[in-house]
Amino acid sequence: MKKRNKIIYWIATAWLALGMLSTGIVQLLHSEAETELFTRLGYPVYFLTILGITKILGVAVVLIPKFTLLKEWAYAGFAFAMGGAVVSHLVSGSPASDLFGPLLLLILTIVSWYFRPADRKLVAVHH
Repeated sequence: MKKRNKIIYWIATAWLALGMLSTGIVQLLHSEAETELFTRLGYPVYFLTILGITKILGVAVVLIPKFTLLKEWAYAGFAFAMGGAVVSHLVSGSPASDLFGPLLLLILTIVSWYFRPADRKLVAVHH
């Protein structure tokens, strides 16, 4: 792997991990602002707990070596969660500024996934 690609991967992955971990913790704590946001978007409050736990577990899987299949699931989960957040904000009439966080995390997910080293990729088995 080229040094440039490795640098891109680790910068994107570090920011992705920080963003997912921090939002996951806020969601687990059911902060007043986060609870209000989820209610405004039309989601039940218990969804905060589900998202918080899965984000924190996803960060752990993406950062630790091995477990390539779980990494694919974690990246997919991040993409679905952030894509869903973007759509939720769009259909609920949220201000454009509310799209920044989810869009940034979605972009970081894609960049981290694309530039991940070979030992962090799932190897296809052909018969």
